[in-house]
Amino acid sequence: MPTLNWIGKDKVVSHHQDVPYRVLKHCYSYSAKGKTNELSLSDNKIIKGDNLEALKSLLPEYEGKIKCIYIDPPYNTGNESWVYNDNVNHPKIQKWLGEVVGKEGEDFTRHDKWLCMMYPRLRLLHRLLSDDGVIFISIDDNEQSHLKLLCDEIFGNSNFISNNVRQGVKGGTRSKSLMASNHDYITIYCKNRSLVELQGRIVEGVVLDQSDSKGMFKKGRELNKWGAGSAREDSPTMWFPIKGPDGSDVYPIRNDGSEGRWRWGKKKLLKAVEDDEVLFEKRSNGSYIVYEKLRDDSSREIAHSSLLIESKYSNAEGSKVIKEIFEENKSRFSFPKPLSLLEHLLKLATKKDSIILDSFAGSGTTAHAVLNLNYEDGGNRKFILVEMEEYAESITAERVKRVISGYGNEKKRTDAVDGAFDFYELGKPIFKDNENLNEEVGEDKIRNYIYYTETKQPLTRPQSKEAKYLLDNYQDTGYYFYYEKDSLTTLDNNSLGIISELQEQYIIYADICLLDEQYMLNKNIIFKKIPRDIKRF
Repeated sequence: MPTLNWIGKDKVVSHHQDVPYRVLKHCYSYSAKGKTNELSLSDNKIIKGDNLEALKSLLPEYEGKIKCIYIDPPYNTGNESWVYNDNVNHPKIQKWLGEVVGKEGEDFTRHDKWLCMMYPRLRLLHRLLSDDGVIFISIDDNEQSHLKLLCDEIFGNSNFISNNVRQGVKGGTRSKSLMASNHDYITIYCKNRSLVELQGRIVEGVVLDQSDSKGMFKKGRELNKWGAGSAREDSPTMWFPIKGPDGSDVYPIRNDGSEGRWRWGKKKLLKAVEDDEVLFEKRSNGSYIVYEKLRDDSSREIAHSSLLIESKYSNAEGSKVIKEIFEENKSRFSFPKPLSLLEHLLKLATKKDSIILDSFAGSGTTAHAVLNLNYEDGGNRKFILVEMEEYAESITAERVKRVISGYGNEKKRTDAVDGAFDFYELGKPIFKDNENLNEEVGEDKIRNYIYYTETKQPLTRPQSKEAKYLLDNYQDTGYYFYYEKDSLTTLDNNSLGIISELQEQYIIYADICLLDEQYMLNKNIIFKKIPRDIKRF
């Protein structure tokens, strides 16, 4: 498979491993009841700080658990004034630090800087994405071709789903260049294509004129429910009419002529009929069987979502919503993504309990879309936003606050469905520069970190007086952190009493070990020295 090379690539391929692990410092929580210093328990997070470090801080709790990622990174237009700040320890890249990335023809390493910035972030995003997860990336012509090759390398070409065009500006645009552009792209990848199931249909590439689309579609599954539990009385709310091709009311009639039920709810099915996403097949008795409409394209294993090139997902809508929220005539954020676009993508790729991550959060559109969908369908989706700029609180978090509390006369929201979030900043690193543990972060954070490095699982078991040094048991192994802040701990015959629960094997962290190697082998004890043997990731 062809790969992309650029200045600095060999210096950043493992940079995500060199980034210091920092704990998340809780600042406050917010709900419709107001602001408090206590954790909200909503599991919604807004994090202020460098997104590379923030993504690494999320790994212990969220590795392999994010169902949907949306990011809107710098397009590298030359007009964005973005700065390369990743502290890669190499002279070629050190000289870039703090530099505003310039325009084409003025900055001959602008694409190299962008690729060096994106590579380690995509590596961490790949680790956070669930096996059945999907990532959407907004981009334009400046870096789209580079992004495709970058994602092929990280996610795998076989996990490429599509590259969809979005009309960002309605109508034409004026430009001094040879041809004006009024579009950008949504590049879509997944972690494991065989596990992905998108909740809709996409006709890729171009708008199909339905009058010319004979043979382009095939029948999907039947939307008339059959078998056990398919009678009207089994689910009365799933018995309702839809308009057939002849204008008649079509009900879910079973094969034996009795009253049945639809497979989809009323709102979803009526919308599908309106969008011409169903096929009607007439029975000999005049009733209809209704099917999903799928594109007849055997080269695609996934039938993708509705058209992303529709003008309703334009930039103008994003600015309009920001003005409404902040009750100002001028949008306080440049080029916010349209709310309807994010709602559309989340409907395609998430379920009601999914976790959604946006590590280039900007104005907070992703969180707004999550709250809207939860409000609409009673879902329990969670959002995680990361924003490094100063407006992380004044715009990103403030927008989410106003959505939760209600804004405008027709946009009221309550905190009944996940209407809360916790605001964090990046805290201190786990390790000091001399590689010693940074005890200022707190023992609980160190315990969480060590358990994750051993098991790749989050530590959920609370520390108890009876088992003070036990982290938890996992796969027949007991993990112990024999640690005292103000004294050295010694693992010997006298201290083996710290083992509080019987397991087949024990991994014990301590400062010193005086046990005989053969004795430890016989007792299935593995000693790890603090801090030398604590893994870095």
